[in-house]
Amino acid sequence: MDMSKYLVKGNYVGEGITGLMREGGSKRRDAAAAAMESVGGSMDCFYYAFGDTDVVAICEFPDDASAAAISLLINSTGAVNITLTPLMTAEDLDAAAAKTPSYRPPGG
Repeated sequence: MDMSKYLVKGNYVGEGITGLMREGGSKRRDAAAAAMESVGGSMDCFYYAFGDTDVVAICEFPDDASAAAISLLINSTGAVNITLTPLMTAEDLDAAAAKTPSYRPPGG
């Protein structure tokens, strides 16, 4: 099955920070990987970061509904806020550039 890749960015909030400190980074990474696997997805890589984002990962999901289910589940906890961004290959962009859509701008 050909799966789509997503950039996952997350920030721990409130009790999520306390839980991260108590459990440690590797246990939280493993919990995130298990969540991805529960919908047929997988985690390619996972990193903690400084600054505006606490966690960055590249994940694969079998479909958009599975990706959305993970986003809803994790965000509903109130312990972590995540965003998912679909990723495209260079070949995907080549295919997009080869299309000839039409568009009328507002007022045009």
